[in-house]
Amino acid sequence: MAFDHIWINVNIATMESAPGRPYGALHDAAMAVTDGRIAWIGPQADLPASDAETTDLMGAWMTPGLVDCHTHLVFGGDRSAEFEKRLGGASYEDIAKAGGGIMSTVRDTRDANLRKLIKSGRQRLSVLRRGGVTTAEIKSGYGLRPKTEMQMLEAATAIGAQLGMRIQRTFLGLHALPPKYSEDRAAYVRRVADDMLPRAVRLGLVDAVDAFCETIGFSVDEVRTVFEAARALGLPVKLHAEQLSNSSGAALAAEFGALSADHLEYIDEAGVITMRDAGTVAVLLPGAYYALGATQKPPIDLFRRHGVAMAVATDLNPGSSPVLSPTLMLSMACNLFGLTPEEALAGMTCEGARAMGLADEIGTLTPGKAADFAVWDISHPAELA
Repeated sequence: MAFDHIWINVNIATMESAPGRPYGALHDAAMAVTDGRIAWIGPQADLPASDAETTDLMGAWMTPGLVDCHTHLVFGGDRSAEFEKRLGGASYEDIAKAGGGIMSTVRDTRDANLRKLIKSGRQRLSVLRRGGVTTAEIKSGYGLRPKTEMQMLEAATAIGAQLGMRIQRTFLGLHALPPKYSEDRAAYVRRVADDMLPRAVRLGLVDAVDAFCETIGFSVDEVRTVFEAARALGLPVKLHAEQLSNSSGAALAAEFGALSADHLEYIDEAGVITMRDAGTVAVLLPGAYYALGATQKPPIDLFRRHGVAMAVATDLNPGSSPVLSPTLMLSMACNLFGLTPEEALAGMTCEGARAMGLADEIGTLTPGKAADFAVWDISHPAELA
């Protein structure tokens, strides 16, 4: 057969659902690619004859490329001083109310130019790539004004192109309230919905829309205003929900058929059921849970019981999850949240792809999908966790 390239002598965790076959594993297998897509995969003994260039992987394991479906990796400055404050007893909310937190990074990001944002963002994305990530979501949200929000999205576009990675650019205008709007929240929400988001669309810089629905963020009604604008523009939505309290954000996400609701430490069973009915993925962010010293875990058993898909992501950001290791997130998902290694790996492959609306393209090693994979020098997929 006419293939472009063949990989042989490999064990493959396809991550396709296969009863009795954990990880969808194929041992002593091979994979053939044509025009960047998987053309054939199966036992090496059944590989069709071909004169294509061949790579011997010498018994290594192949998985789908890891998917980091929640990051804030374009930003200026750092917030290491806040880490010291938290160790001294200050809460995330205390720091935010004192002018730190997200607003601290907003000031530093506004001071950075596009070149600096591209340089630092590329460095971070390069580390994720070396850790097996081939697809990443990158949010705006540290600009909170048109110029800087667009600049962040431009940087995300540029670094994805430079590194040859698949990037989803998410507009997060409702991340924090700029001080100049402290007396008129409604005006800022309208500016996000009526000015910033349409501008990002006109410039071709946005693939999805997010918001921070929380007591120190934005209310359900405020988020609804922006989600309605996103719907009118044909954009999918996702939501930071129930991280610090139960604010009914998950139900709002489900109402809009959101790709995902993320964090979810304080979600209740009713919220889980609404997510199930909407097909909304639960994105677990153990790095933030760990870095903030949180004690309330996402209700993993409820997600399992109601069949809600669980993704895992780094939440890479300068304040609450300064994390650059996807495999550390797999480990934390198991050790802190109680996922199995197979659930964790699914969370950064097939379920991560689902949380980005890309399940038809990536996330499993399946004929017809993109040849998007990582190769690991391990003896079993559980080693990744």
